Amino acid sequence: MEALLAFAAALVALRLAGRVFGRWRVRHAAELLAWSAALFAYAAAAAALAWGAAHGWDARSFRAYYLFGGLLTAPLLGAGSLLIWRRGWAGPLALVYAGLAVGIAVAVPVHGSFSGGGIPAAQDHLAFVPARLVAVLANSLGTLAVVLVAALTFRRRPLGNVLIVLGVGIAALGTALAGLGVSGTAAFALAAVLVLYAGFVAPSR
Repeated sequence: MEALLAFAAALVALRLAGRVFGRWRVRHAAELLAWSAALFAYAAAAAALAWGAAHGWDARSFRAYYLFGGLLTAPLLGAGSLLIWRRGWAGPLALVYAGLAVGIAVAVPVHGSFSGGGIPAAQDHLAFVPARLVAVLANSLGTLAVVLVAALTFRRRPLGNVLIVLGVGIAALGTALAGLGVSGTAAFALAAVLVLYAGFVAPSR
């Protein structure tokens, strides 16, 4: 049941990512491309969650979950916010960071055993430098960018900005409450992706 709920969250996130990407193909707005990438990363994280729940956690599923959920989603959301604020440098910076994140997730040693049934804690399997340090900094900066740009552009996109900040908050709460297990985390992921999508497609004034 846990794996099915996580897989459902992955499918919904993937579907909504495709719809945002389709909007980018029509409008060619850079923020839509960044936001679709964030939703694709979120879908991949939920799929890794389903993989770990169904097959049992190991280094491969943990690396995938940490890459897409811990290293990529929030920074890509922040890049989308910066791009809607017309900060063109955010796009190339997001590409460089994504390459760094992939390199970290693939190369860093993963230690410890994956014997429990819950979601593995990063501190039990990764050294603080570089993987956990990069995740903390990137997630903090990505979230800060979302909140800051939402405040600065509130009059132009009041509903969209509120929903995006709310979606980021739901996602962060789901991560913080990882002790709820796969089902709880997947439920938070599903709620977050629905709210984020609504914020991405909300009309501007």
